[in-house]
Amino acid sequence: MPFAPTARRWRPLRPRHAHHLLAAALLALLLGLGLGAPALAQDAPYDAVQRQTQAGDWPAALAQADAWLAQHPADAQMRFMRAVLLQRMGQTEAAQAAFTALVQEHPELPEPHNNLAVLHAAAGRLLEAQLALEQALRLHPHYATAWRNLGDVQLQRAAEAYRRALEQTPHAPGLAQRLQALEALLASAPAR
Repeated sequence: MPFAPTARRWRPLRPRHAHHLLAAALLALLLGLGLGAPALAQDAPYDAVQRQTQAGDWPAALAQADAWLAQHPADAQMRFMRAVLLQRMGQTEAAQAAFTALVQEHPELPEPHNNLAVLHAAAGRLLEAQLALEQALRLHPHYATAWRNLGDVQLQRAAEAYRRALEQTPHAPGLAQRLQALEALLASAPAR
C-alpha cells in the first residue's frame, strides 16, 4: 500500500500563547537572527524549487536547492524540500539521511517524521515507521497525512501478525479469511 509523503512546503509551527511568541523573539534576538530572518525568507527560492518539483524537473530543482543550501546550510525548509526531491528521485539512502538529520536537528517539525516513516515503511521497517508517525502526530495531532499513513502501517502490521499466526496454527478457524480480507484491502488502496 503506498504511503503519502509530505511534499508541501514546510510551515513553521505557530505559537498558541503570547509568552511563546516572546520566548521565540528573545531566542531569535539572542541568536542574532532578529532582522536577518525575514530577508532570508524573501530571498529564498522556495517557490521556484516547488514549481520545478511539480513540473517534474527534479534535477533543476535539486540544483537550485543545493545552490541555496551552499550559502544557507541551516535553512530547514529548503533542506526539507531537498529531501523530498531526493525521495522522489529514488535516492532513498540520501533522502533517509536528510530526513534523519532534520528530525535530529528540528525534532519539533512533524513533516520530516512523516516522510522518514514513509521510507521506513517502504523498506519493510514497519515498527520504525509507526514510531515516526506517532511522533509526527504528537507534534501535530491534526496532521491528516500522518494519520492516513499510520493507518496504512497498522494494517500492514496486522497482516504481518496474521501471517505469523497462520505459520503457528495453519488451521485456526477464520484466521486465513481475516488475512485474505486484509490483503484484499491493502491491495485495493488507491495510489497516492
